[in-house]
Amino acid sequence: MINDLFSADVWEKAWKEDPAAMGNRFKQSGMDMARAFDHKAKSFNEEVFSEGGRRRSERIIGWLEGQGVDFEGLSVLDVGAASGGFTVPFADRGAKVTAVEPNHPLAGLFIENTARFGPGQVELVHDLFEHVDLDAKGWKGAFDLVFASMTPVVVDWESVESVLSCARKYCYISLNAGGREFSLLNEVLPLLNGQALPAKSSDMAYLTHLLYLKGYSFESLITREMKTTELSSGEAIEETLMLLKHHKLPADEAARRTVTEYVHRTYPDGKVQVQQGGRFGKVLIRLQELNMYSRAEAGKR
Repeated sequence: MINDLFSADVWEKAWKEDPAAMGNRFKQSGMDMARAFDHKAKSFNEEVFSEGGRRRSERIIGWLEGQGVDFEGLSVLDVGAASGGFTVPFADRGAKVTAVEPNHPLAGLFIENTARFGPGQVELVHDLFEHVDLDAKGWKGAFDLVFASMTPVVVDWESVESVLSCARKYCYISLNAGGREFSLLNEVLPLLNGQALPAKSSDMAYLTHLLYLKGYSFESLITREMKTTELSSGEAIEETLMLLKHHKLPADEAARRTVTEYVHRTYPDGKVQVQQGGRFGKVLIRLQELNMYSRAEAGKR
C-alpha cells in the first residue's frame, strides 16, 4: 500500500482507468466535446459576463496575481477559452492571448467579445487542443502562462503533460474536486433509498498527487463554490433524474413519480430554488522561480 502511494505509475494508471474521472465520464456519455455546448452557448456567455460571472473570474485572476503572476506583457495560452470569460480580462491587463476553442457558437461569441482589442493582442485557434500539432505551431515552451480552467482537455496525466509542455513560467489548471452538489437531489434521496450519495473520486486529487510525485513546485487551493438558481418544476425534475443516473442510482418510472410528487408538493408555485455547485481545485504550477513567492521581496526588486 505504501509503495503504491508513492508510485507515479500506479497513480497515472488509476486516473486513466477510474470510471468516475471526468474523461471517462465523457467517453461513457458519448459526448462530442466540439458540439456539447451548442445549445447552451448563449446562456453560458450571458452568465460568464454577468456581474456574478465577472466577480468569479476576477477572484481567480486575483489569486494568480497574489502568487506573482503579472499579466502586463505576458504571453498566455487560454485552453478551452469558451466565449472569452478569462481572455478578455487577461487582455485588459495587457496580456497577449492565444485562445483555443473548438465549439462553433462559443467561438463566434468569443470573436464578438474580443473585437475591441488591437491587432495581434488576441488570436483564436478554432480547434480541439488535442488536434493541434504543438511542434508545428511552435507552442512548446512558448507561453509565459498556460491557463486551463475547467476544460475537458485535462483528463489524465498524459493530457497534463501536453498542456504543461506549452508553458514557460506558469501553468494554471482547475478541475472538479469532488461530486457535483444539487440541493434538490439531497432532499429527495431519503424518499428514494434513504442513503447519502457515495463518496466520489476526484480528478484534482490525481493531479495534485502526481505533481507532488513528479517533483513540481506548485500552489493549490480547494474551494466550495455554490450558487442559487430558480428552476421550473419540469426543469428541476429532469435535472434531478439526470443526476440520479450520473450517480448510478435508479432513475426509473418509480423514481420519477417520487421526485415529481415531492416537487409538486413542496414547491406548489412551480418555482424551485436550488443550491448547486461543488468543490473545485486550482493549481498554479511554477516552472521558473521555484522558491516560495513573497510580495514584499518582489517589491524590492
